[in-house]
Amino acid sequence: MLVPQAEQALDNLKNEIASELGLTQKIQSVGYANMSPYEVGQIGGQMVKRMIEMVESQMANTNNPQR
Repeated sequence: MLVPQAEQALDNLKNEIASELGLTQKIQSVGYANMSPYEVGQIGGQMVKRMIEMVESQMANTNNPQR
């Protein structure tokens, strides 16, 4: 990773989304390595969606600053 803090931020986002999807207990019992491709894909897909929303929001705020 280029920015060390980015790894922790991504782990936090991954855990937050896993919790929202109700997968926290399974992750704790079997670990990410033993999750189904579907479950891991759900988490990854939601992470990408959330990151795109964050960037779009930042871009909108940059292009339309509050006066």
